[in-house]
Amino acid sequence: MEERDFDAIVVGSGCAGPIAALELARAGKSVLVVERGDAAGSKNMTGGRIYMHPLRKVFDADTLAAAPLERRIVREKIMLMAPDAEFTIDFSSDAMRTDNDSYSVLRGPFDQWLADQAEEAGAEYICGIPVEELVKDDAGAVIGIRAGEDEITANVVILCDGVNSLLTEQAVGYQRPPASAIAVGIKQTFALPAKTISDRCLVSSDGEGMAMLIAGDATKGNFGGGFMYTNRESVSLGIVAGIEAVSKSEYPIYQMMEELKSHPGIAALIEGGELVEHSGHMVPEGGLHIMPKLVGDGVLVAGESAMMCINFGYAVRGMDYAVAAGQMAGKAAVRALDAGDVSARGLSCYQDMLEDSFVMKDLRSFSAEPEFLEHFDHMFCGYPEMVRDIMNNMLVIDGSPAKHVKDSVMPEVKKMGYLNIFKDMKGALKAL
Repeated sequence: MEERDFDAIVVGSGCAGPIAALELARAGKSVLVVERGDAAGSKNMTGGRIYMHPLRKVFDADTLAAAPLERRIVREKIMLMAPDAEFTIDFSSDAMRTDNDSYSVLRGPFDQWLADQAEEAGAEYICGIPVEELVKDDAGAVIGIRAGEDEITANVVILCDGVNSLLTEQAVGYQRPPASAIAVGIKQTFALPAKTISDRCLVSSDGEGMAMLIAGDATKGNFGGGFMYTNRESVSLGIVAGIEAVSKSEYPIYQMMEELKSHPGIAALIEGGELVEHSGHMVPEGGLHIMPKLVGDGVLVAGESAMMCINFGYAVRGMDYAVAAGQMAGKAAVRALDAGDVSARGLSCYQDMLEDSFVMKDLRSFSAEPEFLEHFDHMFCGYPEMVRDIMNNMLVIDGSPAKHVKDSVMPEVKKMGYLNIFKDMKGALKAL
């Protein structure tokens, strides 16, 4: 291999980038991380929560104990929201308090902590610099980056620069996904006393928290949903909606957000909170079908740049995939550098590692899920109202003779249509 400025350059400092840099630095490789934001995490947004299992493969328990995690999620809620009602499934389990746990996080401090770990291991950082293009040799292999008038070379470049990655297009000829495969997310964070949050969400004040996903009126019947996560002294509330659906809706997404905040099922949880953050982000929703090629000559793609995200409907996964992919990208780069072969063939062990991991197994197993959810219209407008009417029939007592359960349920089911329900359930069982 020719002499370069660095063994590796990592573009982007979200979840995948610092982990890749950390693996390289631990192996004694010279690595530079370039982040366009003023600091790691300053351009990142999530609901959000991270599942801990991949982090435990990167860090020991003592190191993780110092991570800026917010609350351990021990209560899961799924809310069907109608304009004038809500029906919530509420689940808590001791299994959520084991090593198979997850935590709410605020990306600013969390991503900065990841960056600090990479720097302490020996990685170099440059922030506030957008990478405009990749540098290639005469054969088309990636050999570095160009930022403004500066050109920095490396034997391997790892792209972790987010969902709208122009560099991935340059690196592997990736065509941007259609609007139907991308969603837009907005989030607001409300400061509240820790005890108030714990009391309202029915969790212990000792660092335990709640996660909630919302379907139905949160997005005014459009493809998408709402979310809420409890932090130590704040609550994160937001909406993710398909760009294509929002562009055709009479409700702008900011109006959806305002009405979500005023819905009785949500307003009581954020009452008295001070708005301390407002952010937006594009979210990949297409899964396996919109993934770019992940390996090229001198280049690897990981994290959101690789579209590694799945919305299961009952849970959202992305950060744990990014952490795992970042670790595998770093390990693959080390192996290729040690072998003196950073061609696509030399770096192909990255693809092999991914295929053997939960990341690609999940993406392949749930490859039909994005299209199913996109066309699951009754979940966003229909089922929330059906459930509301059934519960009203059963629980609102007005002096009329009491109805048998079947007489409360079946008329509403009939309105929805037996065939519609059958088709939806069949599709759900196949995709999810």
